[in-house]
Amino acid sequence: MGEAIVTDVVIVGAGPAGLFAVFELGLLDIKSHLIDILAKPGGQCAELYPEKPIYDIPGYPRVNGQELVDNLLAQIEPFHPTFHFGEMVERLEVLGTPEAPSFRVHTSGGEIFESKVVIVAAGGGSFQPKKPPIEGIEAFERKSVFYAVRKMEDFRDKHVVIVGGGDSALDWTLNLHPIAKRITLVHRRDDFRAAPHSVNSMRELVAAGHMDLRLGQIVSLRGEAGELSAVVLKGSDGEAEIACERLVPFFGLTMKLGPIADWGLNLHENLIPVDTEKFETNVSGIFAIGDINTYPGKLKLILSGFHEGALAAQKVHRYVYPDKRLSFQYTTSSSSLQKKLGVN
Repeated sequence: MGEAIVTDVVIVGAGPAGLFAVFELGLLDIKSHLIDILAKPGGQCAELYPEKPIYDIPGYPRVNGQELVDNLLAQIEPFHPTFHFGEMVERLEVLGTPEAPSFRVHTSGGEIFESKVVIVAAGGGSFQPKKPPIEGIEAFERKSVFYAVRKMEDFRDKHVVIVGGGDSALDWTLNLHPIAKRITLVHRRDDFRAAPHSVNSMRELVAAGHMDLRLGQIVSLRGEAGELSAVVLKGSDGEAEIACERLVPFFGLTMKLGPIADWGLNLHENLIPVDTEKFETNVSGIFAIGDINTYPGKLKLILSGFHEGALAAQKVHRYVYPDKRLSFQYTTSSSSLQKKLGVN
């Protein structure tokens, strides 16, 4: 066994909730290491919708996923967190007691951590896009078939076919419409699960002749060397080709908890129940924040994860500094906190 990395807290997941937890912990002089299976920070925000506008982050009338991640990284810079990307937490050993918890964490990369606290901020777990059942689609993936829009410029002046009826399909229909040569939205039926205002905006574009809506299912692809030239749509009136250069199917995500499911935590429908005072699990010293937890009234919003991280940090302080009294302070007035932030 290699030498363990000793730290106060191991955070599993470097999405927005995990990043902001670093900030709240840092204000309390608590050091963090973050482990994420992805190759960069930001979680789903950076991986699935880096350029998608977000409208419900307090203080930001509009911010896209990557901008939010970049700002969070700048915010936690004074606390010098250490990131471990491309690794999955495979095993967790409980070393301490409920009163004085301690854990040993093993990753897929062979690293070992010893910490007093583990915060699970892993979103919905590891996620993979659900693929449409189209024979040979793998040959077009990452060249002209994409399951997420990571760079909008890849779609500029292209004829884009978007498939789906949920928020992602409708949001990207509206966001790519200004830059694409033509947008065709394909859905199985003329009924959408997306937000009503998005559906109404899409129908207005269709009525004005600015985009197309086709009902049916994509059954095959046309093209060579990974470059798409058309898709074949099977509708109620038979099959028809739609010329296109990009296909973006939004069939949802498959979420897997992975090894976390074997940590002895209580689970409810692949989510981790927590209390709403400190967001601690049934195992003392293991907390869960963000989309991976559940409690009465839970809303899967980024701002909920921020709130949960702030309250969890208060209890984490008791585990990390059991003999130290915690005095709540405001960053606006505390010279001590401002010194930690490097602004005083």
